[in-house]
Amino acid sequence: MTHRRARSRAGRSVLAYLTACGTLAGAALVGAAPAVAVPGVTRLAPGVTYEQFDITAAKGVTHAHVVAVDLRNAHVRVNLLYPGAVAAREPVSRLADSARAVAGVNGDFFDITETQHPGVEATGATDGPAIAGGVALKGAVPDGQRFGPALPPGTNTRDVLGVGVDRVARLDSIALNGAVRTPHGGLALGGFNQYALPENSVGAFTSQWGTVSRVRATCGSDTDRAAGCSTDTYEVAVRGGRVVSVSNTPGRGAIAAGTTVLVGREAGAQRLRKLFKGERVQVWHRLVASRSRVPYRFAIGGYPVLRHGQPLAGLDDRTSAVRTAVGIADGGHRLLLFATDGAVAYRSGLTIAEVAAQMRKLGSVDAFSLDGGGSTTLVARASGASAVTVRNHPSGGAERPVPNGVGVFSTN
Repeated sequence: MTHRRARSRAGRSVLAYLTACGTLAGAALVGAAPAVAVPGVTRLAPGVTYEQFDITAAKGVTHAHVVAVDLRNAHVRVNLLYPGAVAAREPVSRLADSARAVAGVNGDFFDITETQHPGVEATGATDGPAIAGGVALKGAVPDGQRFGPALPPGTNTRDVLGVGVDRVARLDSIALNGAVRTPHGGLALGGFNQYALPENSVGAFTSQWGTVSRVRATCGSDTDRAAGCSTDTYEVAVRGGRVVSVSNTPGRGAIAAGTTVLVGREAGAQRLRKLFKGERVQVWHRLVASRSRVPYRFAIGGYPVLRHGQPLAGLDDRTSAVRTAVGIADGGHRLLLFATDGAVAYRSGLTIAEVAAQMRKLGSVDAFSLDGGGSTTLVARASGASAVTVRNHPSGGAERPVPNGVGVFSTN
């Protein structure tokens, strides 16, 4: 697979015609019109550049957009883009502009639809862990509950791409460590602001969750996302170290700051039923990295495709699609935000195996796949501009609202 810095004459003519007709996906974006293809590297801010180029892949020519981020530059930082709640979604351009990011891409795979559970509200929450500004937002759902394509062998929903407080990017795995202490004994915490809980467990929900119903957390099984919802559930609200309310059904609506809602299913529900209003309960939780001893300022879920310069074994080399990925280069001091174009002329896209190969060609030693297809969106703000523009053409015809993304910021 090779890439060419300039478009072919035919590709340029097709794109110019479609743009003129206003039929390209993304052309209808309000306040975020797709940029015209210009070969070469454009400086967005100190330590942040943007470029685009063609890639010849197995299914045809596709078009790539790349934002390179120099984490050694003191004016540059990377953080999570999200709407202020775990269970909420907004277009990447709105997330970026709200946070004053200079660039960004969409993030983790997420609970996009609940057709398998009629009447249950889709949460919009992501599969994997998330950390924003050093604050843990959520844990990972069970592997069997994951939304998205099949994971490569040896990967799971706990895998993350993160940047530590030392400003070094890494691939890692993050697990939940938490417990509920009650007068009737302690129990391990099985989830934290997650759209799906393990069977027989108890999960904690905080004000960071949002207003969406918590019923989905009790649906599916550890091995089958489509399995029915549990008929044995219980919910307990804890504030100030005491139980303040109980319910047989998980609720919805905003959770007040300082309040933790415990949702139990099966054996977990039976344990929670022993609690009564006014009883003392303590809840604690934290996200624990398996490899790094450096705290993460930012972390996002997805799955690895390249480790130590080598593609993971078993990567899919048949299914081509529009893709989003992030590469790590220069010993973790440089990030490459990568997105392919969803315009009709380029929608054949890349296989995951081709994504890994392309990220390696760009200089990445490690690389991480994020949500693709209609979610794939790369935005960047030109120097002196007041808002970002969408640089690729989303394949769905307009930006898809997403729960999170990778944001690039400049303090200059």
